Amino acid sequence: MYRRSVIEDEEHRIRLMKAMEEEFGRGRPDYFLRVIEEEQSLVLRLHAVCILAQVGGQESVPTLADVLPNDSDPLVRHEAPFSLGQIGYASAAPPLERAHQSDPDPIVRHEAAVALGSIRSQTSRTALQGALADEDEIARNSAGASLFNLDFLRKYDGGSTARDRAPRPLSPGTVSLSAVGEG
Repeated sequence: MYRRSVIEDEEHRIRLMKAMEEEFGRGRPDYFLRVIEEEQSLVLRLHAVCILAQVGGQESVPTLADVLPNDSDPLVRHEAPFSLGQIGYASAAPPLERAHQSDPDPIVRHEAAVALGSIRSQTSRTALQGALADEDEIARNSAGASLFNLDFLRKYDGGSTARDRAPRPLSPGTVSLSAVGEG
């Protein structure tokens, strides 16, 4: 299932990581989309998914949503909901719900549940309640934690939360790739 044709080629990875660093500074989401679609290296595709969310913002949601059902690698599919949760757009809720309900890999279902809680879509409550019956304990626990988060945010009367005050997405050129986290 894992694509290994280029993953061991360190020269290729270093060269492309340098190019990705430059393109991040230019704020070019199309470049990262091309890496996701064409690159064979798992490492580079993981980075490209994460960076696309930061560079593309809301416009990256459809592309990241497309990674969920279509990428052959569960780690890349896991990175898509992580990134969608980080940028926090409610438009990501439907594909995240589908991923949580149907992805064969528990790590993806777990991260989709976490992302649903993170983006605070109250409309996802039904999907998360259904996820409490997931066969995987971590995915179930993630759904429960996300439901708690949704309940807290619905009842919280203290104004904005720390998450509200956190800047998202990052402005291109303000951070290097080494500072962009992975899930």
